[in-house]
Amino acid sequence: MRKIGKYEIIRELGKGATSVVYEAVDPFQDRHVAIKVVFAEALGDKELGKRYRKLFVTEASLAGKLSHRHIVAIYDAVDDDEASYIVMEYVDGTTLEKFTSFENLLPIRLIVEIIFKCARALDYAARQGVIHRDIKPANILLSGESDIKISDFGAALTLASQTTQVTGVGSPAYMSPEQVKELPLTQQTDIFSLGVVMYQLLTGKLPFHGTNNFSMIYQIINVDPPPPSEFRNEVPPRIDAIVKRALHKAIADRYQSWEEFSHDLVSALGVQQKPREGIPESEKFDTLRKLEFFRYFSDVELWEVMRLAVWRKHTRDEVLIQEGDVGSSFFILAEGEVKVTKQDRLLNVLKAGECFGEMAYLGKQKFQRSASVLAMADITVIEIRAETLAQASEICRHHFHGAFLELLVDRLSMANTRMSQLLAERNISVY
Repeated sequence: MRKIGKYEIIRELGKGATSVVYEAVDPFQDRHVAIKVVFAEALGDKELGKRYRKLFVTEASLAGKLSHRHIVAIYDAVDDDEASYIVMEYVDGTTLEKFTSFENLLPIRLIVEIIFKCARALDYAARQGVIHRDIKPANILLSGESDIKISDFGAALTLASQTTQVTGVGSPAYMSPEQVKELPLTQQTDIFSLGVVMYQLLTGKLPFHGTNNFSMIYQIINVDPPPPSEFRNEVPPRIDAIVKRALHKAIADRYQSWEEFSHDLVSALGVQQKPREGIPESEKFDTLRKLEFFRYFSDVELWEVMRLAVWRKHTRDEVLIQEGDVGSSFFILAEGEVKVTKQDRLLNVLKAGECFGEMAYLGKQKFQRSASVLAMADITVIEIRAETLAQASEICRHHFHGAFLELLVDRLSMANTRMSQLLAERNISVY
C-alpha cells in the first residue's frame, strides 16, 4: 500500500486537471481521510502555476478554521519538495452532479432541505469572513439521504486577509453577474450561485447556457431564465419565487442575507412537508434559532442541540411530567403552552421558548418531580436527557448553563414579586 507522508492510501477517488484525490487512513487519529494531491507540473506551469499555487494556499490556510457540520473539515496541509497536498474529512457519498439530469432528479422536498443546509453552512462561512466563490453541484457532497458537506474552498475569498483575490476563478455557469464582471464580491455572489444549483436540481437544466463562455456570460448578465415550474410542473409558485429572487441580477433585489434566504426555504418546506411524519431538520433549526432560550447559541451549537434532542408532539391535556415521578429529562417548549400545577393548584403558564424540568439536569442525579406539567393545547416540545447533555461540547454546555441561570433568576424574581403582593394584600410589612 502506497503512502503519502504518514497517510496510508486506500484508493483513488477522482482526478482532475490539476490534482488527484485519494481515500486514505490516518494511523495516528485512526480515521479515514481524503487527500487532495496537487500535481507538481500544475504548480510549475509557467502561465497558470501562480494561480494554482494561490488556490492551494487559500484552501490550506483554512485548515482548522471552518468547523461546521455541513462543511468538509480540513485537517492538515503540506507543501514541501516532495509533495503538495491537503488532508480533509472523508465523506462517504457522492456529489450533487449525479442529480442534475432530468432522469435522476431528487424530490422537491429533499432539494429544499439540501439547499437550506447549504445556506446555513455558507452563512457560517460568511460570518468567518469567507466567501466560497465556486458553489456548484460538484462541490457539494451528499451522504445518506440528506446529509451534505460543502467542499473545495480553494477559490474562497477571505475578507480579513490582505492578499489580492485571484481573478478568473469559479465555474462560469454558476457565477453571479458581479463575479463575471470581476467586481468586488460579497456573500450575495454565493447566494446567486446556490440559486443556480437549486434551479438545476429542480429542473435538470442550467438557468444560463451557451455554446461558449462568452454567450453564457451574456445570459448571466442580461437574460432572465424561465421559472423552474416551466420544466417541472409540480414545482409550486413559492419555490419559483425563491429561485427568482436568489437569481436576481441586481444585488439590491437579490436576497440580502443568508438569513432571509433560509427563512423562505423553511417556509416553503413547511408547505411541502407531508403531515407530520417527522419534523424536517431545516424546520427544527429555524425553530431553535427563533427561541429566546437559544439566542446565545451559534449555528454550529444549534446543530449539536439537534443531534442531542428528541422532538415530541403532545395533544391537549396530555401530561408531560407527573408530580412525584422520577426523571432525568428536561424540556424546552417549541410551540404552544403548558401549565404547571402542584397538588392541583396552578403555579404557572409557560409559553414557547421557556424551559421546564431543568432540575433533572442541575441536580446531577435522578430527580423527583415537584410539580406536574400538562399541555394546554397541541404542543411541540424538545426533550433532552441530562446524561445526553453531559456528552455535549463544553461550549454547548456552557450556553445551556447560562440559559438555565437566566431562567432561575427570572423565576426567583417572579416569586419575590408574588410574595410581596401576597404580603401587601394581607397588610404585612417586610423590612
